[in-house]
Amino acid sequence: MHKKNIFTAGKPITKESKVLIMLHGRGANAEDILSLSDYLAVKDFSLVAPQATNHSWYPFSFMSKPIQNEPWLSSALALVDELVNEILEQGVAAERLYFTGFSQGACLTLEYITRHAKKYGGVAAFTGGLIGDQLYLENYSGDFKQTPVFIGTSEPDPHVPAHRVHETEEALTKMNAKVNLKVYKNMGHMINEDEIRLANEWVFF
Repeated sequence: MHKKNIFTAGKPITKESKVLIMLHGRGANAEDILSLSDYLAVKDFSLVAPQATNHSWYPFSFMSKPIQNEPWLSSALALVDELVNEILEQGVAAERLYFTGFSQGACLTLEYITRHAKKYGGVAAFTGGLIGDQLYLENYSGDFKQTPVFIGTSEPDPHVPAHRVHETEEALTKMNAKVNLKVYKNMGHMINEDEIRLANEWVFF
């Protein structure tokens, strides 16, 4: 399955670090998502970006039945979990752990944090939603304890339907996340300057 291939940037990890896990989109790579840090207010952060084997976290649409994306989906979630645990074992508190991702990486980000809800530093998901042909709420547990979560998306988007993004917002809010959702008309499948501004104000302040 996914081989462990981790890219890093920013400051070395210490107990006092703020650590940002960055998950790239389909067809991209770790260096691509790391370049997003140039626009985020994370100059004092440690940056960690795993790279998906074959540049894809799972083969089919995130709206497919989960079984169709196996075993890659479970492998991707396990890789993120291993990375999170390694960071926590270095003495970093979960409250100083941050996540971001774009497109397929945003979906993986949201799926991971909702399966492991706790008080994190914050989350910025650029064009993504919870994974599955429907929401499998039995997979989700925990309390976000007002973790700030920014989600930005386009209406329409060729890969991520807006109704799933709204369902995701509702699910996270019920689990006590502090969600800021912004839907942009006809933005296209991209990250715009306003999303960067809102992510910085809401999450990386």
